[in-house]
Amino acid sequence: MSDVAQHISIPKIQSTNDDLDYSYLRKKGQEYIEQLSSQIWTDYNEHDPGITILETLCYAITDLGMRMSLPIENILAPENNTAQKIDEQFFKASEILPSKAVTEADYRKLFIDIEGVKNCWLKPFEKTVYVDCKHDKLSYNPKSFETTHNDFKKEFVLKGLYSILVDYEKEDITQVEIDEMEAEITKRFHANRNLCEDLVKISKVDPFPVSVCAGIELLPEVDEELVHAKIERAIESYFSPSLKFYSLRQMVDKGYTTDHIFEGPLLEHGFIDTVELENAALRSEIRLSDIMQLIMGIDGVKNIRDISINDCSHPQAEANSWLICVEEGKKPVLCTDSAFSYFKGVLPVNVNSAKVKEYKAELEALEKAEQELAKTGMEIDIPQGIYLNTNETTTIQNDFPDTYGIGQNGLPSRVSTARKSQAKQLKGYLLFFDQLLAGYFAHLGKVKNLLSVNNQPGKTYFIQAIKDIKGFDELVNHYPGNNPEELAELLFDDLDNAVERKNILLDHLLARFAEKFSDFSFFMKGLYGSFASEAILFSKQNFLKDYPLTSCERGSAFNFILPEEDLWNTTNISGVQKRIARLVGIKNIERRNLTESLFEIYDPEELDSVKEYRWRLRDGDASVIMESPEIYPNYLLAQQQFYIVLVNILETSSDAIESAFEEPVQDGDVIGNFKIRISSSSQYSFDVINPEAAEDTTEYIIAKKYGDETSKEDLKEALLHVIDFFVQSFTEEGMFLVEHILLRPDVTNNDVPLDNFMPICTDNYENCEPVDPYSYHITIVLPGWTYRFGNADFRAFMEELSRKELPAHVLARICWIGERKNRVPDNESDMFLFENAYKDFLLSRVGAGQEQDEPTLKTFIKILTDSNSIYPSGKLLDCSDEEDEVKGKIILGRTNIGNL
Repeated sequence: MSDVAQHISIPKIQSTNDDLDYSYLRKKGQEYIEQLSSQIWTDYNEHDPGITILETLCYAITDLGMRMSLPIENILAPENNTAQKIDEQFFKASEILPSKAVTEADYRKLFIDIEGVKNCWLKPFEKTVYVDCKHDKLSYNPKSFETTHNDFKKEFVLKGLYSILVDYEKEDITQVEIDEMEAEITKRFHANRNLCEDLVKISKVDPFPVSVCAGIELLPEVDEELVHAKIERAIESYFSPSLKFYSLRQMVDKGYTTDHIFEGPLLEHGFIDTVELENAALRSEIRLSDIMQLIMGIDGVKNIRDISINDCSHPQAEANSWLICVEEGKKPVLCTDSAFSYFKGVLPVNVNSAKVKEYKAELEALEKAEQELAKTGMEIDIPQGIYLNTNETTTIQNDFPDTYGIGQNGLPSRVSTARKSQAKQLKGYLLFFDQLLAGYFAHLGKVKNLLSVNNQPGKTYFIQAIKDIKGFDELVNHYPGNNPEELAELLFDDLDNAVERKNILLDHLLARFAEKFSDFSFFMKGLYGSFASEAILFSKQNFLKDYPLTSCERGSAFNFILPEEDLWNTTNISGVQKRIARLVGIKNIERRNLTESLFEIYDPEELDSVKEYRWRLRDGDASVIMESPEIYPNYLLAQQQFYIVLVNILETSSDAIESAFEEPVQDGDVIGNFKIRISSSSQYSFDVINPEAAEDTTEYIIAKKYGDETSKEDLKEALLHVIDFFVQSFTEEGMFLVEHILLRPDVTNNDVPLDNFMPICTDNYENCEPVDPYSYHITIVLPGWTYRFGNADFRAFMEELSRKELPAHVLARICWIGERKNRVPDNESDMFLFENAYKDFLLSRVGAGQEQDEPTLKTFIKILTDSNSIYPSGKLLDCSDEEDEVKGKIILGRTNIGNL
């Protein structure tokens, strides 16, 4: 065996096409018959009725196989104009393939897509930071630490900062136009900014004047002004290349595949060839041989009699230099010392400069018109297909020979009653196969719904009525042939676990993008019991629905230059936050005040010296919808009781409520984990119960509905509202992601006070590592008190997931901080202090450019660096009590020892 590793691949076509092979199906069917009944049945010839039934069923299977082999666009074609079209069933190429700018080439494409920008280049903005390890200080000024011993001095360069050099199309561009385009460049950069990166400055490329002098012989019949216009444009393009936009068709014709064409950001003016972009770098040298080749390639040029190039700023001693080195960061331009002489034979030719300008304008107009065409057809055409009614079915009984008497013609009236009975028995026997095949065809007709990324049907099993059977009513009683829903309920109601099957379908759709939820599902089942499958389903649906966004932005940062209203209570957050939130099922991904919750624990007797606690829950209208039935002796017990309520409500489905109210509801009835209360005055309300507790204990009723309803219908709506509120809306979870590079002091000011910098790890100034607290560092802050986030195992899962989802070069510090509001005074609450300081910091950056508001920055840095994780509370227990030991286990570094 070879030592070389073999490449393993999954074939695209897995089908064996056995369903299309009638002979194969008949052969396999007969083999099964022989295995089952060879001792009582030996006649397998064509005349045998059993073989005839086998052949008819084989034919029906091949019919199904043929329909499954139809062009996919025909299988997915909508039934009518109101149904979901094919291009709505899948993500378009322009939705799923592009991404925010990641590489330098991506950013260049974005900026070249701006009207008036000819070319641009990103350059690292290098800013050195000097370190005094002994005194834990940073500075931009090396003189700040002149008195410090050299053994304690270090320095580093900030990473992730950039400057942009721009080459504008117009040579005579005004400052107003430059300002407008710089504003647009800044806007696009920050809308696509990578995590832990920032833009410091934008500069116009300085010219590097080069003269070209040439004597050129032309063919007699050519237009010398047109040739000169083409020569000037060729040299200008060589000095500073212009990038061309292509249409989708042109890119395909160039040999690019779809994934390569749509790679990177989606542009407005077409597609840019990445190879051409790489070749359009700032020139470091001008070669005379290249210019000669360009000139000789223009139609009408016969030969070059003489030619020279020169650096206009630094004239060379040798006039016929073959190579000129261009200063870094500059672009070569034709200077006014350039001269071109033209000859036809021995006669010199005069060139009309006005006519040359006219020709150049015409050439530019033709090029611009061609570029306009690149904007068209930027989306891949999706074939709409022809609706062929693939779900249509008919009975197999009509395919049998008339001699069987089960088709439309039936049996002659003269046959015996026994013969008629035999025919009915065969018809009844074949009904099973008819209904089975009708179900298969029905599923084929619903493929477009089952596998659509935008439309998940309520049912996952489908059925349709059997048709065209003569005397059907004599065979089956109470068959709801005109009511598909009733028929499906009758046949498949016990089989169709919609939540479980939808999860399987979503797993298939997510696997297409190499995504999985297996670890998340494992932890959710331990936290939410029977509701876990539904919670996992919601998370998968939201993740798939947002996939173009979370995939496109997975490495991008938030846009911090937007107005104030777009910085708080907004989804303007980093792409990795959106992705992590969707992967762990966080409902509300907005940047907001997490300490402001609809759930509240309070002391009903605030003036009493004895601390006692109750809890209450409000809905979005601030109305109290649920409250604790008793007073708890401590805060944590009240919080834990609410979490029990949360799980018990989620474990009761809306379907259970709907089903229960189809019958009369009585006082004391238990529906799921709700107990109905009907007063003597016909006031309706309900309690939440703990089914694991005995009815005669105080642990049985764990929550009460606030307020009473006046009718059973209102009660039903109130129950459904509570369930929907907990399932869809209620959440205390969220996350903050702070990029340390944004906390840097103004890099354009070397006299920044030392206390405006972040602290460093001095390690007793022995190793002083890491010295750079800014470059590619982030802090993730999460609320440590919520139901899931208070679970040590879920925390470990989420920390591992967060680090996996972050770009590999980004180092994260993860903090689970804070206390619920009213647990401690606001001035002692880490989360309250953090979110307010963070909000003030973000708002202080609006319109500030590189400048920082020093007091705001210092306050936020201190709160951020002083924040520490809080841990779930536990208690030391008697080792003999195994049950309590498991419930309150102490884990070093992950549990806080305290009184419950």
